[in-house]
Amino acid sequence: MPSLAVNKRARLDHEILEKYEAGIVLTGAEVKSLRAGNAKLQGTYITVARGELWLIGAHIGKYVGAGAQEGYDPTRSKKLLVHKKEMLGLAGKIQQAGLTLVPLELYTAGRRIKLSFALARGKKLHDKREDLKRRDLDRDIRNQ
Repeated sequence: MPSLAVNKRARLDHEILEKYEAGIVLTGAEVKSLRAGNAKLQGTYITVARGELWLIGAHIGKYVGAGAQEGYDPTRSKKLLVHKKEMLGLAGKIQQAGLTLVPLELYTAGRRIKLSFALARGKKLHDKREDLKRRDLDRDIRNQ
């Protein structure tokens, strides 16, 4: 499962509680641009609107070989494809204080492009420092 884009900040800024997978609605030029590596997930989030999940703020650059793409918006909102039961469950969970849906990675699954995302809780500064200390200790133990 080759990775097309990774949100490196997600694991640093959030405590991952549950992971999910969704399809994503894209145009043909966006798919080609993704496969060429023109995508960024930093600063993105997922929201529930009109009974559907939407990926907000993902940047998929313009595909060079697509010709004239008048009015192309690289950061347009993209609809996520999940089962209705799963979406209703997620909508209920994010109503809780402090929980959010965070995109983790865009990858290929066969011919399809999927988005891995997580139900997460934001970390405080002291939590981040604690994680960094624990990671450093683990690295020191491995290297000895």
